[in-house]
Amino acid sequence: MPAQILFRNATVLTMDSQLGDLTGCDLLVEGSHIAALRPSIHAPEARVVDCTGQILMPGFVDTHRHTWQCLLRNTAVDWSLGQYFGGVRGVIGGHYSAEDMYVANYCGAIECLHAGITTLYDWSHNNNSPDHADGGVTGLFDAGIRAVYGYGNSNAEWIPVSSLSTDFDDLRRVRQRYFPGDDGLRTMAFAARGPQYATLDVTEVDFRTARDLGLRITVHAGSGHWGKQRPVSKLHSRGLLFADTIYVHCCSLAEDEMDLIAESGGHVSCSPEVELNMGHGWPATLRALRRGLRPSISIDVTTSIGGDMFSAMRAMMGAARAQVNSEALDRDEIRDRPVVTSRQILEFATIDGARACGLDHRIGSLTPGKEADLIVIETASPNMFPLNYPVGAVVESAHAGNVVTVLVAGRPVKFNGKMQDFDMVAVKQRMERARDELFSRAGIPADGTWYPQPHTAGTMGRIHNA
Repeated sequence: MPAQILFRNATVLTMDSQLGDLTGCDLLVEGSHIAALRPSIHAPEARVVDCTGQILMPGFVDTHRHTWQCLLRNTAVDWSLGQYFGGVRGVIGGHYSAEDMYVANYCGAIECLHAGITTLYDWSHNNNSPDHADGGVTGLFDAGIRAVYGYGNSNAEWIPVSSLSTDFDDLRRVRQRYFPGDDGLRTMAFAARGPQYATLDVTEVDFRTARDLGLRITVHAGSGHWGKQRPVSKLHSRGLLFADTIYVHCCSLAEDEMDLIAESGGHVSCSPEVELNMGHGWPATLRALRRGLRPSISIDVTTSIGGDMFSAMRAMMGAARAQVNSEALDRDEIRDRPVVTSRQILEFATIDGARACGLDHRIGSLTPGKEADLIVIETASPNMFPLNYPVGAVVESAHAGNVVTVLVAGRPVKFNGKMQDFDMVAVKQRMERARDELFSRAGIPADGTWYPQPHTAGTMGRIHNA
């Protein structure tokens, strides 16, 4: 590809509050950055991409995904959160090889890129050996996605409630080898177990050591029954609430704990489809917004749901509106405005996700000077025309198949509907071979007929057989 790419005559959703939405506009990419955004750009040396009738917007930002689990795709569609712990943690995670970590992260990143997710916060919490960590990191690098690599613990250290120590020697090794700086296409963070899944003493060591290493922290908090044990309050008691921490889920947190997150300047990541399906509780979208928090959106696990942002956006908007509409119906009230708009949802999936990752100065909007992480959505398919309200079309009508072009830092990874530089047949074969060997080692079926015994340690929950 040439050093310049000119997107011509697009409907542009900049996600920049100062620039707004633009019609019939050009965007010029020079190298890795957005050089210009205006009508009728003159760039005779550029490769021209005709975007007439198409939507040009920033790539999506997924702020929390256990990418390594895509080898288990759809096996847990009918599982609860307790069964997830019993099955993935209690059985499968320990059977992963380092090669499995590579293949899963490589394919999972390609899945993201195909669907227009250009930035992935990879929650890599199955680092059973240094080779496992190397496999996960290398998979992300080879796929070419922008990623925040959240170094997690080993599978054994994640079975709730853990008193096992983190292998910080390996974390330091990964930091020095792969992430010597914080300005690359891939950066590093720490995916902490937190007081839901580890003792408070272990949690304090984890948090303080990560801060000493200059790593931002992300932590599950408010996940179903485990989240009812006041995890944020416990962090507060040890002075462990930091302004750049991402709190994932937040569904079952107490109201005062949501206040603590807001007061500390923390961020909320909602995984709405997983939360609704697996029993985490209502997504925390509305509770976050009431406190001035701008939630981001995440997929979480493709063991249970699909891996695209379009489904997640719809789940988030539908859940928030359902909560309020149900309450209004009970009061015989008729609402005249939605509690959350499609534009807000699209902001959560782009600029607010970038902000949560500490990357909003680089990506998240089509602002000239930022890096060129962008996608083109075609509108010639029957689910997209006639194009009336572009924001609404992206949130409510589009799907991954409508994403025809994807750039990461100016590099096309999907162009004119085709993935670039990937042998998808070979990728599929490698994934299937790894899947077969993994499930064979674990001695379990992959066809949805296995229902693990729920793991309940750390909760007051009782097992109920429907």
